[in-house]
Amino acid sequence: MGNLSFEEEKNQLKKLIANHSRIVFFGGAGVSTESGIPDFRSVDGLYNQKYDYPPETILSHSFFKSKMSEFYRFYKDKMLCLDAKPNSAHYALASLEKSGKLSSVITQNIDGLHQLAGSENVVELHGSVLRNYCMSCGKSYSAEYILNSDGIPKCECGGNIKPDVVLYEEQLDSRAIDTAITEISSADMLIVGGTSLAVYPAAGMLRYFRGDTLVLINKSQTQYDDSADYVFRSSIGKLLGAAVLDE
Repeated sequence: MGNLSFEEEKNQLKKLIANHSRIVFFGGAGVSTESGIPDFRSVDGLYNQKYDYPPETILSHSFFKSKMSEFYRFYKDKMLCLDAKPNSAHYALASLEKSGKLSSVITQNIDGLHQLAGSENVVELHGSVLRNYCMSCGKSYSAEYILNSDGIPKCECGGNIKPDVVLYEEQLDSRAIDTAITEISSADMLIVGGTSLAVYPAAGMLRYFRGDTLVLINKSQTQYDDSADYVFRSSIGKLLGAAVLDE
């Protein structure tokens, strides 16, 4: 496992997809990095130059409440990548869903690129930057409104606006968790891609898988490598694009 050529990985994945009828995809930041969206947890000197706090601190509930203007300075600069376009991984998954092979996409990403590519049954474990609401009256606002606002985005009622994303120290949406567990437990094949499987409780959901084939597509090792039936080290966009879209 993990030592195959790209052609061998492509052919193996193609065969696995052909032999399964209820596939679920579980993805993380690596799915979107190929669309130019940075993984804020990776090392980036810019953070050290421009911000006085690490990303995990800035993107926490307590920081949002206590230093909201600094939160939004980072959030608008690093988290709102509204010009990003779906890549081959997103389009391949949308194609698999349309063909009836893929029952759902479960994502830790907050960029909405799966839906933009055409996926319909998407479970967003960590929310979405595309949804924002007033903390006082509940009115909804677009991501563009947030990006173009000065300082802290304000509602017309005067209240502060919060992105509908799960910050550190906040609970995941219980409905999203329940849906994800239901999907994973009823899948015959689970493809996990672009995630280090280090963030809980999301990563713990893999233990609900009862199917016969667990596939990991990730450039680096994860704690689940030994539990997987197949481990592929190729670029997730390139591999899914080749196996599904014949790119």
